[in-house]
Amino acid sequence: MSNKPQLTVVKIGGNVLDDAITLDSFLKDFAAIQGAKILVHGGGKLATRTAESLGISAVFHEGRRITDAPMLEVAVMTYAGWINKSITAALQGFGSNAMGFTGADGNLILSKKRTNAAVDFGLVGDVVSVNTELLKTLLVQDVVPVFCAVTHDGNGQLLNTNADTIASTLAVGCTGYFDAKLLYCFEKKGVLLDVNDEDSVIKTLTFEAYRNLKERGAIHSGMLPKLENCFNALNEGVKQIGIGSPAMIKGEAHTLITP
Repeated sequence: MSNKPQLTVVKIGGNVLDDAITLDSFLKDFAAIQGAKILVHGGGKLATRTAESLGISAVFHEGRRITDAPMLEVAVMTYAGWINKSITAALQGFGSNAMGFTGADGNLILSKKRTNAAVDFGLVGDVVSVNTELLKTLLVQDVVPVFCAVTHDGNGQLLNTNADTIASTLAVGCTGYFDAKLLYCFEKKGVLLDVNDEDSVIKTLTFEAYRNLKERGAIHSGMLPKLENCFNALNEGVKQIGIGSPAMIKGEAHTLITP
């Protein structure tokens, strides 16, 4: 039995961020979680809409955003600006002492620009390290960190960074001090066996079952990077991982990821 305190890391994304009523309900439930907690959010849909309103075209490769300099400006404005501060203010309203961060703040998340021989994703970062000492200090002071999907390279460059990866990296980074739980919340009830059947939720997904389903092409391609993050986090010491709708933080049905 571990004597470490509990930490809950929740990533919120998908259509939940675009639905004010659903988001408000989720944030109220999140604020009620006992113990240390961290919230990580995306915001790609708002970034795309904002870019289009400014005459900037959003470009994707296999579902992943290409981030040139103008798009990075939009990403920082939307992720680190409007979305992050709106969420932080809402949590304060629910009695949760939230504080909004990018990875650059306090050097909390250091990244490096992604290099790929086939595709140049632009100003996109892959996480290198987490400032776990500072993060622990914030958490033990009952601060609730709210991270957006922006990090930095340590040399003055901000980088657009996958929010799912940020969440798993933060959870893994804190395992030395906490028993970490990682929850991915979006509009679906969990990992679906049939993308056209909202109730075909896989209740428990082991790595072997995941590998078999992946080989058969039975899991939606957009879910694959999230699941890779999940199994990597399990291998690195995160105790409990779930994927599902915002109701999962109240214990409702979702997919439990197991070794």
